[in-house]
Amino acid sequence: MTGIFAGLRVIDAASYVAAPAAATILGDFGAEVIKLEPPGGDAYRALATAPGQPRGETDYPWVLDNRGKRGLVLDLKRPEAQAVLHRLIRDTDVFVTNAIPRLRAGLGIAPETLLGLNPRLIYAALTAYGETGPEADKTGFDATAYWARSGLMDLVRSDATAPPARSVAGLGDHPTGVALYGAIATALYRRERTGQGGLVSATLLGAGLWANGFMVQAALDEARFIPRPPRERAPSALTNLYRAGCGRWFLLALLNEARQWPALLAILGHPAWGEDPRFATQALRREHAQALIPLLDAGFAARSLADWRPVLDAAGLTFDAVTTTGEAAASEQARAMGAIRPTTTGGWTVDSPLHLAGETKAPATPPPALGGDTEAILAEHGYAPAEIRRLREAGALG
Repeated sequence: MTGIFAGLRVIDAASYVAAPAAATILGDFGAEVIKLEPPGGDAYRALATAPGQPRGETDYPWVLDNRGKRGLVLDLKRPEAQAVLHRLIRDTDVFVTNAIPRLRAGLGIAPETLLGLNPRLIYAALTAYGETGPEADKTGFDATAYWARSGLMDLVRSDATAPPARSVAGLGDHPTGVALYGAIATALYRRERTGQGGLVSATLLGAGLWANGFMVQAALDEARFIPRPPRERAPSALTNLYRAGCGRWFLLALLNEARQWPALLAILGHPAWGEDPRFATQALRREHAQALIPLLDAGFAARSLADWRPVLDAAGLTFDAVTTTGEAAASEQARAMGAIRPTTTGGWTVDSPLHLAGETKAPATPPPALGGDTEAILAEHGYAPAEIRRLREAGALG
């Protein structure tokens, strides 16, 4: 294995999305990642078959978040399996878990236990609500802890009278996984300076509050909130959604009005609007936004989005289409910038969003089969065939 983290050994003992995603990023940069699962496997393996999810021929969530890992099964409810993990931990650099605090001791993975075996270990904990406080042991997913609890679900709806906006799978998990990766990388840097590992953590709620930080800081500073109005009554006509003549929606985001307002009038072919006293200044355009929005509606309805794209781009006006997921996946730009990259099996996958000049990421190889590398991993850590057989007979390996 090559890469900036070549030689780094990681045990991903977490389930579902956020914590395993952090381990995936480490693997992208060259770390050896072992996916540790219970005998029944990570429940994330079944997410693609959940109601409402896209139907396909592959286990696409598993492909995305567990590429390049090796598979190990241990039943950590059994002392024999805990002893195996403890033996592996002595040669491990990063241990990743999303077990809530009260369950860790019973599985033999309490921080003090593992750090006692290996003081250089980075113990990376992902929780919904944190390591301390009255809700530290409360379970949660990104839809509940990141999206609903952070205020985002309430804010991101079409208007204040509409139902709260539902999230989609992984919406908060992947940003939270990047946060946990950042904590791990920071701890690895500290270890280089001090020789010591330690506990690092990230939370779905904390990442959600950070994502919603603009509004949460406003609340902390006791700012007065304005309920979101319908599109037709948006407070600014120049940062609003519009529909092209083909029926496609796009978002206009003109923040530099001194330069962009005249350019907008020019491409719409209505320079006279610039003489209208209602729209003479930025303040007046916002005061009279409800009069300006229908004018822009009519102007943009005259041409298709395909026609508007080059015109808006040439004028230096900030916008983008409300894109379907299929269009996002097929994006030429996403491939050109490396956000979507090829797999070793001839397909494509979403890349982790961090890049270092001069560093080539590890190939996107298939994810592990359940326990597919168990015997090889144990043999590499000194277990003889007879010992492995006895562990399997005792149920420690599932």
